[in-house]
Amino acid sequence: MTTLRDILAAQIATHGPLSIAQYMHACLLHPEHGYYTTRDPFGTSGDFTTAPEISQMYGELIGLALAQAWLDQGAPAAFTLAELGPGRGTLMADILRATARVPGFHAAARLHLVEVSAGLRARQAEALSATTPVWHNSTEGLPKDAPLFAVASEFFDALPVRQFLRDGDGWRERVVGLHDGKLSFGLTDALPDARLTGRLEDTRNGDLVETCAPALPIAEALGQRIADHGGLALIADYGSWRSLGDTFQAVRRHRKTDPLQDPGQADLTAHVDFQALAEAAPCAHTTLTPQGVFLERLGITTRAQALARNMQPDALSSHIAAHRRLTHPDEMGTVFKMIGFFPHGAPTPPGFAHDA
Repeated sequence: MTTLRDILAAQIATHGPLSIAQYMHACLLHPEHGYYTTRDPFGTSGDFTTAPEISQMYGELIGLALAQAWLDQGAPAAFTLAELGPGRGTLMADILRATARVPGFHAAARLHLVEVSAGLRARQAEALSATTPVWHNSTEGLPKDAPLFAVASEFFDALPVRQFLRDGDGWRERVVGLHDGKLSFGLTDALPDARLTGRLEDTRNGDLVETCAPALPIAEALGQRIADHGGLALIADYGSWRSLGDTFQAVRRHRKTDPLQDPGQADLTAHVDFQALAEAAPCAHTTLTPQGVFLERLGITTRAQALARNMQPDALSSHIAAHRRLTHPDEMGTVFKMIGFFPHGAPTPPGFAHDA
């Protein structure tokens, strides 16, 4: 049986080493062997658990934040409600349940989902069976003539990155090649790179930076729709304001593993460069805010206390652990960040400081 490792090894032997981006794309989206095209990776039975799968509170608060922004912008009579990378549909289901009592919100919403996996589309259709979503392979398919209220939770971290190691005033790209028949990391020769000229100011010799070219047109597309017609895009992911250091990683069965071992069998991600996203979007953006702070501002503790009142001991223990995992600085509360794209001149979205 031909494996993805065999396919990649043959490609490298014929055409030379792969960039990290090329390797990630093949491992995640190969039509026969790609990680996202061959499995449901979510939940305790999968390889990782996302925030919406941890607790309903996450999606409820995201939904109410979107609804409040919709009200703050005059409650437009028709708008696009979108999610990028909807997973199993859990987050959108929670958003819709939490906003059901917001007068006019559901009547005005037109649901659109950006998803490339046929298997996950089927799971989303099941979770959202009471609705009629429109699916797209990319953000370019989202309507361009209506306000856009969108969420992207742990979407950008899965987009392929390239890695560059500073060598004097040039950069050596980190690549995947073959050594003694095994996949291994290597470096190209040092060359100047106009795209990284600005990084000579804040890096030293030997520093590594990551770039994510696919993320920029997505951020631009979201921001252009919001700048033209209003709305809000909430982006949640792990990362920092500016890329610095090697964050490329693989997760399998909830544990980190060697990203070059068993291609296509593990989730591959890298931290998000939020500054690059913000600069690509032609609209206003909030300050980058830790997830724990964002959720506390939206009232997650009050919501947690309300849900806890009638819980039995086992359920209560899991509920308390979920609250901690989403908000505590030692869990997801600090490493995960939130940023919002919104129209210039519009009120600052809920959950963010007003001095953005």
